[in-house]
Amino acid sequence: MNAPLSPLDRPNSYIGRSVPRPNAKRLLAGRGRYVTDIVLPRMLHAAFVRSPYAHARVVSIDTEAAKAMPGVRLIATGEDLARLCTPWVGTLDHFKGMKSPPQLPLPIDKVVWSGQAVVAIVADTRALAEDAAEVVSIEFEELEAIVDLDAARAPGSPVISPELGDNVCFHATIDTGGVDEIFASAAHVVEGEFHFGRHTAVTMEPRAIIADYDASEPRLTVHHATQTPYQFQDLYARHYGIPEACVRVIAPDIGGSFGMKLHVYHEDMAVVGISIMLGRPVKYVADRMESFVSDIHARDHRVRARMAADADGMIVAMDVEDVTGIGAFSAYPRTSVVEGNQVFRLMGAPYGFQNYRADLQVVFQNKVQMSQYRAVGHPIACTVTERLVDLVAARTSRDVFDVRAQNLIPDDAYPCASPTGYKFEALSHHACLAKLRSLMDYDRLRAEQVELRARGIHRGIGIASFVEITNPGPAFYGVGGARISAQDGAFLKITPSGDVHCAISVTELGQGTETIIGQIVAEHLGVDRARVKVITGDTETTPHGGATWACRGAGIGGETALRTARKLKANVLSVAAVILQEQPERLDLQNGWVVDAATAQPRIELAELARIAYFRSDTLPPGTQAQLSVAHHYAPEGYPFAFTNGIQGCLVELDAETGFVRILKHWVVEDCGRVINPMLVDEQIRGGVVQGLGAAFFEECLYGDSGQLINGSLADYLVPMAVEMPDIVIDHVETLTMDTQLGAKGVGEAGTAAASAAALNAVNDALAPFGGSLAQVPMTPVRILKALGHI
Repeated sequence: MNAPLSPLDRPNSYIGRSVPRPNAKRLLAGRGRYVTDIVLPRMLHAAFVRSPYAHARVVSIDTEAAKAMPGVRLIATGEDLARLCTPWVGTLDHFKGMKSPPQLPLPIDKVVWSGQAVVAIVADTRALAEDAAEVVSIEFEELEAIVDLDAARAPGSPVISPELGDNVCFHATIDTGGVDEIFASAAHVVEGEFHFGRHTAVTMEPRAIIADYDASEPRLTVHHATQTPYQFQDLYARHYGIPEACVRVIAPDIGGSFGMKLHVYHEDMAVVGISIMLGRPVKYVADRMESFVSDIHARDHRVRARMAADADGMIVAMDVEDVTGIGAFSAYPRTSVVEGNQVFRLMGAPYGFQNYRADLQVVFQNKVQMSQYRAVGHPIACTVTERLVDLVAARTSRDVFDVRAQNLIPDDAYPCASPTGYKFEALSHHACLAKLRSLMDYDRLRAEQVELRARGIHRGIGIASFVEITNPGPAFYGVGGARISAQDGAFLKITPSGDVHCAISVTELGQGTETIIGQIVAEHLGVDRARVKVITGDTETTPHGGATWACRGAGIGGETALRTARKLKANVLSVAAVILQEQPERLDLQNGWVVDAATAQPRIELAELARIAYFRSDTLPPGTQAQLSVAHHYAPEGYPFAFTNGIQGCLVELDAETGFVRILKHWVVEDCGRVINPMLVDEQIRGGVVQGLGAAFFEECLYGDSGQLINGSLADYLVPMAVEMPDIVIDHVETLTMDTQLGAKGVGEAGTAAASAAALNAVNDALAPFGGSLAQVPMTPVRILKALGHI
């Protein structure tokens, strides 16, 4: 009863509290309103005829039979849409030498992946549009498909876009110098060739769009399942020549994104053009089969890497070559190079060595575009690094915890920089390492492992430390010429009833952004969280901003909300001081009241203050600025990124006869700075871990030699289900960033960043007694049986 009060015992203290999501009950009750649920008057539906070939010339297109089909209103080809839409190119200026061919909504003379949309059919219903699509006749001349990474780079190989000269989109190197000499004299050199298969987002809600062009104003309204409405407002305005102020993009409830809904898709651009051609609303929703062949894919890397260590196991250098396949185009507007760029710059990030050499080649292939997906590049860099660290431990007969304790950057060494130039403000690798060891009860697990092996039960334990990039500032896209906002904005007002209305540019994708924004605003304005209404996802009603990606929701969106709330609080106390004939600094806000700051004695209710300000400003002294609404924009300054860190552990059990693996338990210790809502942070980490384990064991987009996706359905593509997932135990270290007042960094990608790496190390630990080793994900039973030498 006499326990000291914690910060959460203060009135209206919400930061650090597990507040439930206000929209959870609505969504669970089926009251969500997704793009698919929206029906507009005079709305038509689009379907697409897709290429059966990965690489082919379009010789002719015959649409006459389709035009005669019932309900068909329009058939559009690439040439039709090219008259309206300017082409786009997915490059960034600061990636020197990067190239990519121009893209249009639909191709005119050539297709470059199997599943590429070629012709758009618009009809009264989706079924009628699909029926008409069946009778469109397209004559193709098939060309050799470039699928393999080495084939794409080989001299004399066919070039997918001849105007570019070759199939290399981007080539870059990092070299701190003297790496060959260090490797030549190192006591230990470990190495491997790592393969990472493609996978895809498989969001609960697929891509969906309704474009509604009204020529009478003119005005374009787009209901869009996207996480970045302002980005698409800009793109639709520029490429279709519509004044930006006349383009409205609304992102209603969004059923997951994971980065997949950041990118420009050809079908979406075509739907906008079709709506302009018809002057009517047009809806397109990708079905699951279409999603597999047209959503961006993730990863697709082959990495050759080696690590040098001295006789004591101290890491002294890394040497890396990453080849990344991105499909036939670089995605627009963020590019497909960012993935590889983050891979070769994040290698070895948790460790203190300074000698590094890396070569990155990003190549075109006849596959659908590969681009940014949850934890862009992180799992690749983490898996390669952490596997090599485990090999150093094995080579020097050290425990995997001990070799990391020896090599991780000390917690008191900050600020410091990686050999690739990343500047770290403050990380906590050793605190996380120690906490994970305790959380896992590691020594007991090792003892149990020995005992079980004697009984023929083969368990493996893996750990993986990671560094995550969050809160990118203006230097991320702005320097490359991309029109992607680095700042976010908020508009706050007190209503006449004393409630709070918050319109903010960060977006809600199902992860709880609205909840944490409401918590921050409620705490700083001293009101109950239930009295704060948060509005997101509409360019007409929210301030301009970059929205939610790269973990920006808390670190940038939350900081924006905090600073806006503080400005509004100052206004409120200024008005209150006039009414109460008091000094503003002697007042505060608590429980919806203006109170005495020293005694918390209520002075005037917020609703009464608002009533006076809005309805009886004549009773205030002349010159009183009764401004109960404020707008504020915030862009990060200081460090270019707010790096976070953490470590994960994984326990698996291997069936050495079948190659099947059971994931028994997974642990995460994560440092995302200020934790605003522990429940939502843990949910983010759990979801991320599941996606990381999906990539580690199940998910892979398989292509045949001719460039055909051969497992493009949920009957063939394995997505992890609840029954396959283990208990995921989570703990935290909090190292606040001093670049912001809030101190939050970001957490959305932490779970995905290291889950695959921890799992790979765990499986290799289980394989060790058999002399087997794996360096490829997903770790399918067939690959494990090969590693065991059974097949």
